[in-house]
This record gives sequence, C-alpha cells and structure tokens, in this order.
Amino acid sequence: SSGINAEWPLRPGSMRIITLTPTISSVETKEGVALTCSGVAQVCVMKEPQMLEFAAEQFVGKNQADLEDIILQTIEGHFRAILGTMTVEDIYSDREGFAKNVRAIAGPDVSKMGIRIISFVIQNITDNVDYLKSLGVKRAAEVKRDADVGVAKSTAESGIKTSEAEREHMQAKYSCDALIAENKKSYEMKQAEFNQEVNKSKAEAELAYELQAAKENQTIKKEKSTDCDSALIPLL
Repeated sequence: SSGINAEWPLRPGSMRIITLTPTISSVETKEGVALTCSGVAQVCVMKEPQMLEFAAEQFVGKNQADLEDIILQTIEGHFRAILGTMTVEDIYSDREGFAKNVRAIAGPDVSKMGIRIISFVIQNITDNVDYLKSLGVKRAAEVKRDADVGVAKSTAESGIKTSEAEREHMQAKYSCDALIAENKKSYEMKQAEFNQEVNKSKAEAELAYELQAAKENQTIKKEKSTDCDSALIPLL
C-alpha cells in the first residue's frame, strides 16, 4: 500500500551514507574559460514517508547503481549550470560559495528521489590553458603589492610621526633656548643696573670723603694761622 517494496534500493530509515564524486569536464565559465571541476557529495535517505513513497513510485525496478547514477547526473547537471553563470575569479576565490550554490539548487531535485544532500564540496578545479595558474600568479602579485603598499604606508606614517616628534622637540628646544636667552638678558641688564648703582654710590662716597678731607684740611690751616698770629703779638 505504501508503494515501498523490496525492489527499491534505499529503504526508509536507512542511515547509510552514499558518497558520490560529481565531475564536469570542459565547461565554459561566464567569460568563456573552459574548466574541469570535481567535487564530493555525501547523500542519505530521507526519513519523511511522503517523500519516500513518491520516490519509490519513480524508481521501481531500479537497483542501487541505477539510483546513484541518477542522483549523480542530477547533481552534475546543476554543477555544470551554476559554473556557467560564474567567472573564474569568483570560482577561484570562493569555492565554498560555489559549492553552497550547487547544494542549494540540486537539493530540491534529489529530495524528490527521497534523498537529502548532507554535504557537497569542490575538490579540484583545472583548465587546459593555465588560466588558473596565471590567476594564482596575479593574486599572489596583488597580495605582495598590497603587503608592499601596507609596509610603505606604515613606513610613511612612521616617518611622519618621527618628523612631527622631531619638530615638536626642536620647537620645545627653541622655546627653552629663547627663555634662557631672555632670562640671561634680563639678568645682565639687572646686573648692569646694579653695578651702575654700586659705582654711583662708590663715587658719591669718594666725593663726600674728599670734600670732608678738604674741609678738615682747611680747618687745620686756619687753626695753625691763628696760632702763628698769637705768637707775634709783643708783650707790654
């Protein structure tokens, strides 16, 4: 009544995992580069009774090899179609994204056979004109270029920071030297004023001393003159 019988190779509840190796040869990418790709797909029997009954009706009389071949061809068909919509650069740089697309598009079709795609990965990608090799060289050159640019930029930034630090250091030094020179000038001016005051005071003191000495000498002379005059008066 269920439509699932002994003739159907994959029975409900089977946990056996089937490994398939989808391979497509000389399929042109979006820009016309022919690539050969291989992958590894792991599939298993679905548990949903409805899907199993539908699948059983389609595969009555098919053996295990027949079923695996049909699943493989289905996956390879989507594998081929998706590759034709992508550029070599996209395939080369994002294998995981490529594989996810194949699994997402092929999944619904194989589910109609009572099969679920557990995983799908891209294993090998080759071409006959060394396009991928050239792309790898180009990518390596780009990586090196980006690294060189990064180093140059870092060096330039370091040089700028060093120059700024040196400029700030020199500005600080000039400011310090200017302050020292200003303080020295102020000190020298104050020292000159002080010396001038000292010399002035010294000169005034010397002048006062000389005037006092002159007065005293004048007084002494007067006193001597008076003594002499007294000695010359006759006795009466």
